[in-house]
Amino acid sequence: MKISIDEFKKKYPNLAREILDGEGLSIKISIDDKPPDPWRGYLPKPTDYIRRCKNIEEALEVIDYLEKRGEITREAANEYRRLLNEFGLEYFGPRKEDDYYYKKAYEYWRKLTRKKKNH
Repeated sequence: MKISIDEFKKKYPNLAREILDGEGLSIKISIDDKPPDPWRGYLPKPTDYIRRCKNIEEALEVIDYLEKRGEITREAANEYRRLLNEFGLEYFGPRKEDDYYYKKAYEYWRKLTRKKKNH
């Protein structure tokens, strides 16, 4: 978290006075951060949306929606439609359940915790 000194003084006047005006004052601040979010900045791709669909009709609606919003080109949309019709949903990988991203994040956090304990 970044904060300007003026804002710090305004929000925490007593603490600012102790820290900034103290002579020979020595402080140590440690912050225990939340674990990093493995999905921060991640933008789902059309295949991510398709893998959440329960049937081909649903997947085709997703493709239509993405094309209509300009998130994929007409050519890409047509290719996704072709692949869906020719090979089915399975072509794009196993279905992502409703809590798929939470489970993956949980696995990531568990691995981080184990690494920290081992070091």
